[in-house]
Amino acid sequence: MAKLFAVVLLVLNALGPNTGIKLDGNVYTDILIAINPAVPQNDEIITQIEGMIINGSAYLFQALDNKVFIKEVKILVPPNWNGSYHKARRETYKKAKIISEPSHPSFGDDPYTKQIKGCGEESEYTHFTPNFLLNDNLLDAYGPRGRVFVHEWAHLRWGVYDEYNEKEPFYFSVTQEVQPTRCTREISGQLYELINGNTLPCRNNVLTGLPTKECQFYPDREQKTNASIMYMQSINSVTAFCHEGEHNTEAQNMQNQKCNNKATRTVIFQDSVDKDALQTLKPLQSPPSAPTFSVIQRRHRVICLILDVSGSMQGERILRQRQAATLFLSEIVEEGAHVGIVKFSTGADIVNPLIEIDGKASRDSLIKKLPTIAAGSTNMCTGLAKGFEVLKEDDQNTIGDDVIFLTDGEATDNIAGYLDSAVATGAIINTLALGPDASNVLLTMATLTDGSFVKANDSLLSNQLVEAFSSFTMSDGDPIKQTIQLVSTGKVPHDWFNGTVPFDHTVGNSTTFTIIYERSAPIVYIETPSGSVYDQTHITDIADTKTITLNIPGTAETGDWKYSFLNKESTAQTMTLTVTSRAARNDVPPVTVQAQMNQQTSDGSKPMVVFAEVSQNRIPVLGAKVIATLQSDTGHSENLYLLDNGAGADNFKDDGIYSRYFTKLRTGRYSLKVEVTDHKEDTKKKVLPSRYSGALYIPGYIVDGKLQLNPQKPPVSVQSADVGSFTRTATGESFVVSVPSGVTPPNFPPNKITDLSAEIQEDTVLLNWTAPGEDFDQGTAESYEIRWSKHLEMLLNNFSNASLVNTSALQPQEAGSDEQFSFLSGITIQNGTTLFFAVRSEDKEAMKSEVSNVARATKFVPTPRPPAISNPGLNLTAIVVSFCAVTIVACVIAAVTTCAMKRKKIITV
Repeated sequence: MAKLFAVVLLVLNALGPNTGIKLDGNVYTDILIAINPAVPQNDEIITQIEGMIINGSAYLFQALDNKVFIKEVKILVPPNWNGSYHKARRETYKKAKIISEPSHPSFGDDPYTKQIKGCGEESEYTHFTPNFLLNDNLLDAYGPRGRVFVHEWAHLRWGVYDEYNEKEPFYFSVTQEVQPTRCTREISGQLYELINGNTLPCRNNVLTGLPTKECQFYPDREQKTNASIMYMQSINSVTAFCHEGEHNTEAQNMQNQKCNNKATRTVIFQDSVDKDALQTLKPLQSPPSAPTFSVIQRRHRVICLILDVSGSMQGERILRQRQAATLFLSEIVEEGAHVGIVKFSTGADIVNPLIEIDGKASRDSLIKKLPTIAAGSTNMCTGLAKGFEVLKEDDQNTIGDDVIFLTDGEATDNIAGYLDSAVATGAIINTLALGPDASNVLLTMATLTDGSFVKANDSLLSNQLVEAFSSFTMSDGDPIKQTIQLVSTGKVPHDWFNGTVPFDHTVGNSTTFTIIYERSAPIVYIETPSGSVYDQTHITDIADTKTITLNIPGTAETGDWKYSFLNKESTAQTMTLTVTSRAARNDVPPVTVQAQMNQQTSDGSKPMVVFAEVSQNRIPVLGAKVIATLQSDTGHSENLYLLDNGAGADNFKDDGIYSRYFTKLRTGRYSLKVEVTDHKEDTKKKVLPSRYSGALYIPGYIVDGKLQLNPQKPPVSVQSADVGSFTRTATGESFVVSVPSGVTPPNFPPNKITDLSAEIQEDTVLLNWTAPGEDFDQGTAESYEIRWSKHLEMLLNNFSNASLVNTSALQPQEAGSDEQFSFLSGITIQNGTTLFFAVRSEDKEAMKSEVSNVARATKFVPTPRPPAISNPGLNLTAIVVSFCAVTIVACVIAAVTTCAMKRKKIITV
C-alpha cells in the first residue's frame, strides 16, 4: 500500500498546486473570475473586468521584466443572469480565484485578497466589489484598476504582503526620526491632519511621541521612484516591486513581519510557487497580445451517483451506502438539480435515468431505487462509462456535469488506463473511497477533474459515510441554498442516547433529524425550546434502511432542542444522529464552516496545516470552539483544537479562520471532520476583523505643493457575527500521507514565533508572544533564547551574535498560551533609542525553531523637544504646535503626579 501511495504522490506533485491558474512558459492561463449571484445583472461589469485584466496584464509584464503576462481568462456569471453564455465545464464559483461580490461590511469597496497561508504561498481568492469595478470616482484613491489588479495578483499568486500599515502608520527610525510606514522611503509627501475639512499640521501624541491618529501621510502625486507596487500602485511612476537595494526593512508592515523583512521582489523570485520559472524565463522581445476572454455560466446541476455493488459491498457496506445516499437524496441535493443513479460490479446498469428534483415525490422515487444486493467483481471503468451515458441524457454531453463515484475495493479492470478517457469527458468526478482497500487512483481522478476526494470507513458509529455524502453540496456563492449540517454524532447506549442541539437564528428551514440504528428502532423524544414534543407519531421509520427521519415543518424554533432516544433492546446498540437545516430567511445568511488542509498530499517531511473558516456571509465568527478530527484508514487518529490567535499556523488573529499544524504524520489516507460550537463568553465580542491584504485607499495627493483630497472613504463598521448558541459539523476533502518506506516520521522543532511585541519602560523591556510547542504548535517547548540589538540587521542576519538575555527563570508554557517576560537591559536606554528583539525556542531534543519576527521598541519620555518628524513638507508651524502640545501636557502630567504623591503622603501619615 505504501508503494501505491508513493505513486499517487508522485503523480499529484507533478501536477503542481491544484489552484486552476497555470504558468505555461511566459503566459498565465486558466484564470477564473466569478460573479456572485447577489450581484444584479449588469454586463458593464464584464466589460470592466476585461479592461482591468487587459491593462493589468500589460502592467504585470512591465513589473516582471517583460517575462510574464496573462493570456486566457474565463468569467463565470451567475445562474440567475439571462443571456447566451458559453456552458461552463469544470468551472464553479467555489474554484474561482478572483470573485466579484457586494461590499464586505468591514472592508467596504477595498479590493482585498484572502491570505490564510504563509509568505510565498498562494492565497485563497481576490475580491473586487461591483462598485469598485463600475465607479470611476474611486480610481484616484486606489489607482487604475489594472494596477490594483497587479497589486492583488501579487498577494494571490506569490503570497507577498502589503508594505503599508494602517494600524501603525508611523514609527521611530533608528536615527530617532518619525517615519511614515512605507516602502520605499523614497516615496515623498507631507503630513497633515484633516479636521472639519481643514488641513492642519500634524501633532504628536504626548505619550508615544508619534503623530496622532488624525495625522495622514499624503504622497506627492509626482515621484522619482518606480517602487513599490505593494505600497502605492496608484502613483504614476510606480512600475516595479520593491527589491532589496531599496527595501525599507525598518517599516512595521505585514511584508516585513510575515516574510522575514524580505523585499517583495525577493519573495516573488525566490520563495513563491513561480520562483523556478521566473528565475529561468527569458524576457520577451516584444509586448504580448491582449488576454482572451470567454464568458461562461452554470445552469442547473446534473449529477449521477455511480454506486459500487460488487461482492465486497455485501452486508453492512451496502446498507451504509443506502443510508448515506438516502440522506443525500432527501436532504442535501438542491431543488432543480437533475439526478440519475448507476450501479456497477462485473457489469453496470442504469438504476434510474436523470430526473429533476422538484419536491418530495421525486426524491422518494430515487431513494426507492437505491440498490440493495451486492455481488460480482469491481469493474470501475464499466461503472464510469455507464454513468457518463446517463449524464448525456439532458443535452447529449457530459461537460460540467457531476459524478459521485463510490467504491470500496481495488479495481478488477484497468482504472488507471481509463483516467485519460474520464478526464476527457469534461465531467467533475467526485470520488468516495469506502474502506482501506479502495483504489488509490480515486484521488488522482478527483484531482484531474477538479472534483473532491473523500474517504470514509464503514463504521456506523463514526457516521463517516453520511458525512461524506453530505459534503457534496453545490456552491454557486449563495449560502442561502446550502444545506447546513448542525450535528453528526453517534453513541452505543444501553438505554438512553441524550443530547442538545442549539438552533441559532440563522438556520431553521428544511430541518431534519435523521437517526440511524443498528438493529431495532429506538423510542424517539425531541423537545423544542418552547416545550413542544415530537415523538413516535411524528417520525418516519424505514425499517429496511434502519433509518428514522423527523422533518420539522416551517422554521425551527431558535434555542436548544433536546433529544432522547431510548434503546428498547436488552443489550447496547449503535445509534447515530444527523441534524441538517437551511437558512431561516432569505435575507439572513447562515453561519457556515469550510474545512481544508493546506495540501492534499504529503511525504511526511513537513507538517501539514488544518484550516476551518467559520463565518456568516464572510463576516467572521469569533471565539468559537473548533475541533478537527483527522482519521486514517490505518487506524491513526488525531484531534486538534484549532485556534484563531494569529500565532503558529494561524496567519491573522480574529479573522474567523481557525488553524493548527498537523505534525504526527503517518502513512495513510485521512478523513477530515471539523466540529464547531460557540464559546458563550467569547462569541459576542466585537472587534474589527483582521483586514486581509489589499490595495490602500489614498485620501489625497500633494500636487504643486498643495493638498488635493479624494472623496472621503465611507467609514467601516465593527463587524463580527453574533448568532448566539450554535453548532456546526463540516467534512473537508481527504488527503494522503506517504512516508517513504524505512523512513521514521520526523520530529519537528517548535514553530516560529510570529507575534513577538516589545515595550520599553524606563530601562526595563517587556516582551509578549504566543508560546510555541514541542513539535511546531503541539506540546510545550523546552526553553527560549532571547536576544536584542540596536541594529535590526544583526537580528536578521546574525542572531547568535546579538546580545543574549538571561532566560534561566523563564519556563515555557503550553503551546498557544500567552507568554510575557520582562528584564533589565543592562544598559541605560536614552530617550528616543530604538532597540530590536527576537526569540528562538528549543525542544527537548535541542531542535531549534526559526528566529521569530523582529520586534522593535522605542523609549519615549515626554520632553520639551519632541523627536523630529522626517517630512520634507513639514513646516515650522507644525513643529511649534507639536512643541507646545507636548510641553503643556507634560506639565499637566507632572502637576497631577506631584499632587497624587502629596495626597498619598498625607493619607499614609
